[in-house]
Amino acid sequence: MYSEGNGGNEEGLHELTQDSEHVRVRLKKLETLRAKGIDPFGARFERTHLSKEIIDDFSSLEGSTVKIAGRIMAMRTHGKATFADIMDLSGRIQLYAKVDSLGEDAYELFTSLDIGDIIGVIGKVFRTRRGEVSIEIDEFTLLCKSLRPLPEKWHGLVDVDLRYRHRHLDLIVNPDVRRVFLQRTAIIKAIREFLDSRGYIEVETSSLHPIPGGASARPFITHHNALDMDLYMRIALELHLKRLIVGGLEKVYEIGRVYRNEGISTKHNPEFTMLELYEAYADYTDMMNIAENLIHHVAVKVLGAPVVKCGGMEIDLTPPWPRLTMVDAVTKYTGVDFTKIETDEDALSAADSLGVEIAGKDSSRGAVLAEIYDKLVEPRLMTPTFIIDYPIEVSPLARRKKDDPRYTYRFELIICGREMANAFSELNDPIDQRKRFAAQVSLRDKGDEEAHMMDEDFLFALEHGMPPTGGMGIGIDRLVMLITNQESIRDVILFPTMRPRA
Repeated sequence: MYSEGNGGNEEGLHELTQDSEHVRVRLKKLETLRAKGIDPFGARFERTHLSKEIIDDFSSLEGSTVKIAGRIMAMRTHGKATFADIMDLSGRIQLYAKVDSLGEDAYELFTSLDIGDIIGVIGKVFRTRRGEVSIEIDEFTLLCKSLRPLPEKWHGLVDVDLRYRHRHLDLIVNPDVRRVFLQRTAIIKAIREFLDSRGYIEVETSSLHPIPGGASARPFITHHNALDMDLYMRIALELHLKRLIVGGLEKVYEIGRVYRNEGISTKHNPEFTMLELYEAYADYTDMMNIAENLIHHVAVKVLGAPVVKCGGMEIDLTPPWPRLTMVDAVTKYTGVDFTKIETDEDALSAADSLGVEIAGKDSSRGAVLAEIYDKLVEPRLMTPTFIIDYPIEVSPLARRKKDDPRYTYRFELIICGREMANAFSELNDPIDQRKRFAAQVSLRDKGDEEAHMMDEDFLFALEHGMPPTGGMGIGIDRLVMLITNQESIRDVILFPTMRPRA
């Protein structure tokens, strides 16, 4: 039988754009349902099983009555019997409807349902002669009438612009997309599991900052009406988390959204998710150990093995991973030895010989070294590699190296040609930090909109004493790209930033 709802009203029906014959036909069906007293937008339905549970546990459920709900994805009518597929979060399962079991009226109503309609079903579990686990319907309830058709089933939704704009359709018709986002959730859960088990405390810090800091990036600016002041959407989590280290929270982490007013590419979205963690009495070597063990743990937890695919390669994430200074990496991949380059002028000449453009950028020796590395070395690093000892010019928050103060205790982790993590032995000398900020302010005065500002609140905290600290940031979206083998960051963000359609 078919269980009827309480009907409904037609307020707002005229607001739906009737832009195709498909929509007009479905609106007509909607009117017919309401005329019969059937609510096309039903209420609560209590399920007993998901489709995958029924398929996996068939041997114990065969012949049992189950309650299942989902979206109709296919229908095939053969005389007085109809097969349909419905999809729920766990997957798809076949339904079997017979006029003898449902009666003429209910069977006719069932066959009038459309692809995309959401129904609740009560029925018995059985296996067809072809061996497919199915549910023979005893009773069904319309839970939601779909007023628009799904994308044509043989082609699915392949237009990337439409997929990103209408992610709900992408999730419905592309099972691999749904798998990626379920894996994203599992990745974040595994990260928390790893850090919580090591005594880290998860915290939340503010998203609106009076000064953008913690990274070199152009911020988004907004205005607070009540305070009549401009504020910045945070570009990093770092400086607030370091204040917590000063306050005695010795091991902290945050997984949060950050915002950078920069370009869009396969590796960049204006808003993205970061993990940042800080540990008192640690240094950047401790952060390297955490990075390789955390990512290894996540891969094993989510994939079952420490092997990921990238660009047709299989990459083994089993620690330990090689550690290479930036100077040695540039020598290895370009042949230019920066141990023999002492002046800014010689560095610029080296960049020019390699075809790396520096005009309009910081032309100091260290900044030029970093630019050559970014352009010519990083994209070639496929297997996990720690690039260590960054120049001080591009590391205003990192501790200087004792044996060569031109460099810092900083590393970036590169996998598959992409930066996965950035970490320091944190600078805890407030006098040195003030000088570094002043140098950054000088760059801003020369037009560098990504340089740091003078952050007096952070300096005030640092002047109370911060213990030696190791800190690290990992881009969650890029980690998800790695684990799920996706080439674009937009494929791992549910709603990437898009230009509005005209």
